[in-house]
Formats: sequence, structure tokens, C-alpha cells
Amino acid sequence: MHIMEGFLPPMWAAFWFAISLPVVVYGIIKLNKLIKEKPQTKSLLAVAGAFAFVLSALKLPSVTGSCSHPTGTGLGAICFGPAIASVLATIVLLFQALFLAHGGLTTLGANVFSMGIVGPVVAYIVFKTCRKVNLGVLIAVFFAAALGNWATYVTTSIQLALAFPAIDGGFMESFKIFATIFAITQIPLAIFEGLLTALIMKYIIQVRGDITDQLNVTTKAVSS
Repeated sequence: MHIMEGFLPPMWAAFWFAISLPVVVYGIIKLNKLIKEKPQTKSLLAVAGAFAFVLSALKLPSVTGSCSHPTGTGLGAICFGPAIASVLATIVLLFQALFLAHGGLTTLGANVFSMGIVGPVVAYIVFKTCRKVNLGVLIAVFFAAALGNWATYVTTSIQLALAFPAIDGGFMESFKIFATIFAITQIPLAIFEGLLTALIMKYIIQVRGDITDQLNVTTKAVSS
């Protein structure tokens, strides 16, 4: 998903920065408020950030200028909401760009928008919807993480298609090409991510169910 350094035209790189920045700033405000009100959540914040860092660093070759990998942002979105998840994703993407040559600084805005904003928003909505229809927590986590992953790659396909429309067919033709290539690796990767996120959540609930209760992820009555 990480679009590589220098791949996007300057206009599009600036556009995605402009869209992503207000969301991340809002996320920082919410994050500071959360830490002040619930300092016991710091350990879970660290786990969510580390989970996203490790999973999103496991890249596979895919579309030219990008790659396929799990995103890991669903966990943070489920626990803390999409705004705070965008901050965690920004930190992850910045470190990966600086120290792993994964992604880039000029494309940071685009990568934050797809992996740190759209993916978490979809994951959060799916999780809440699943819980409202009385699906179990872990089933809801699976669907949230998997669909959040797919949403990230659909967004990346849109970003690439906007920047590089096909000569014949324009945006739609380019989007179909990018999305089809991504789908080969991303469909199974998203399923894997959903399963792994559910397993991690099961462990978190077992050892720190008090925190997930406080965050309204679970209650003592429904913790599995």
C-alpha cells in the first residue's frame, strides 16, 4: 500500500497532505485528552502502534510504485477510534519512510490518508455495526480488520488512478488495473490480518479486559 518516495506528482502529493493533516491534528488532540483522562491506556496504545508497525512492514511486490501488505490499523481504530488511529499510523509511516525506505516523505500524506484514515474509519464503522447486530466481539474484530484492509487498498488504487489515468479509458480504466493487481495479494492478506487481529484482541481482553471495557470495546458480559 505504501506509495514510494517521489512516485506521485507534486500536485497530488500536496493534495493528500492537505486532506490528511487536519484529521491527524484532531487525532493528536483526542490522543492527548485520552492519555490525561485514562493514563492506563498507554500500554494498549503502544501495542496498537507496534502491531501496525510490524504488520505493515511485511511487504510483498505488487503495483508499480506501491506494494501489498497487512495494515494493522484496525486494532487501533477498534480500541481508540479512527482519529487516534490516524496518529498511530502517521508515526508508523514516518518511521518506516525514514528507517526502512518503505513509503516516503513526499507521499506521506497519501499513505496516511489510505492506511491511517480511510482504513481505520471503515474498520471502526464495521466493528460498531457488527456489535449493534449482536455479533461477538472477535467476529466483529475479524470483519473490521479485513474490510479496513480492503478499504485501504481501494483508496490506494484510487490515488494511483487519479495520478496516472490510463491513456485509453482514463481514471476508471486505470483504477480497474490497479485494483485488480492489488486484489491478487490483498484478498488473502486481509483475511490473514482479520484472523490475526482477532487473536490479538482475544489475548488483550483476557489480560486487560478492564481497559477494553473502559474503551467500550467490550463489557464484562460480552468479552468473546
